[in-house]
Amino acid sequence: MANAETAPFQFFSLQVDRTRRLGPSLVRVTFTGEDLKSFASGGRDQSLSLFLPHPGQEAPVLPPLDDPDMYAILGAWRAMPDDERAVMRSYTVREQRTGPDGPNEIDIDFALHEDGGPACRWAQGAKPGDRVVVLGPAVAENTAVRFQLPDDADSVLLWADETALPAAAAILEWLPAGTRAQVYLEVPFSGDRIELTTRAEATVTWLVREEGAPSAVAAVRAAELPGDAPYVWIAGESGSVKELRRHFVRDRELDRRRVTFVGYWRKGLSEDALRESPQEDDQ
Repeated sequence: MANAETAPFQFFSLQVDRTRRLGPSLVRVTFTGEDLKSFASGGRDQSLSLFLPHPGQEAPVLPPLDDPDMYAILGAWRAMPDDERAVMRSYTVREQRTGPDGPNEIDIDFALHEDGGPACRWAQGAKPGDRVVVLGPAVAENTAVRFQLPDDADSVLLWADETALPAAAAILEWLPAGTRAQVYLEVPFSGDRIELTTRAEATVTWLVREEGAPSAVAAVRAAELPGDAPYVWIAGESGSVKELRRHFVRDRELDRRRVTFVGYWRKGLSEDALRESPQEDDQ
């Protein structure tokens, strides 16, 4: 459960309340629990670490969560046998809802793939009452929010594939009214288009692979950056993210500090392998 003292990140024990299929490639799982009273999402692309049980386990297996040292808990978890300890994956908080009389809830949207890993398989079979643990924010201003709009930015460009679509949708909801935004969303199927809500002056281009849409790089290369001081956020498959960042920093000569990039996954690699692989940075 959440620690008594306020630290930027804490452990929260939650359970599934309901699920909803959003399209061929996305399922929303809504979680609830008493611990959410201390949860404080910063919105935008707020990420958390989700701990899941292995098949046959009633709950994720973790060390006791009452140690105030988060890193000690994580160290003890890593020391456990791989086939016993909880499966950990990183996800975006799609939405947090709180109310004095209503339940506290968070939504996490899971991208589904035919060859998906343990989190994908868990989400496909999730049912009310299933137990999980998350390591998430207890204060809204935290380092797990990567989208940080500069004060002088006069426009935004977003690119996301289906794994980063929940984060892009949350960013669009957060953007201040009147913000000019150019948005590219790459998804596998026509049915993966979702309804987006924003106060921004946003132009959204859906790149649907089954419809023969151009690649992310080709589409973005052909785009005109809105404004004179744009901010760029790109997230999804690591190879595409790297190529797009190179395009903005090298070809368009944007200050690298104005380009936020996040590799959520890499073709042919599990998340564990991706975490262990060297993270390259363009110089």
